[in-house]
Amino acid sequence: MQHIEFLNYPATGPLPDLQWGIRIDGTDLRTYTADATRDLWRQEHEEESPAENELFLLHQHGGLSLREVGDPVRHFLGDPAPEFADPSTGTTPVLGCSCGIWGCWPLLTIITATPETVTWSPFRQPFRKEWGKLPMGPYTFDRPAYEAALADPVRVTEDPLGPDGEAMP
Repeated sequence: MQHIEFLNYPATGPLPDLQWGIRIDGTDLRTYTADATRDLWRQEHEEESPAENELFLLHQHGGLSLREVGDPVRHFLGDPAPEFADPSTGTTPVLGCSCGIWGCWPLLTIITATPETVTWSPFRQPFRKEWGKLPMGPYTFDRPAYEAALADPVRVTEDPLGPDGEAMP
């Protein structure tokens, strides 16, 4: 089983708000997403340098707004508010767009909760259906530990990836 940390951090940009961030086994979920989409992006996107490409990959997603998520327990147990729900796929966004508007570029997954575990899998990008299931996960968490982490998120003073993509403590 994996270990999850939920984080709250201030957003930067045009829509200031606190965001939900996520670390799995100590690694920001956006890092896993960058790894899963690197080859897919190479087929359609090139920046001027490898460093700019890496920053683009790491910051293609942002957290989800605390205000928009509403009830985080319901949301992160797979029962999101109607504006987040996709009944046709049963998916829930776990990351939003780096611009601050979650629906612009969400990372979606199916969250399956049992009395003992919570599992996230598979992951998809709804605006790149041709990508199919992303090569990440499944991630399975001990439900009591998951709920404890959700009830007491780590509060940090800035984006946990930092502006240069380096993980912040």
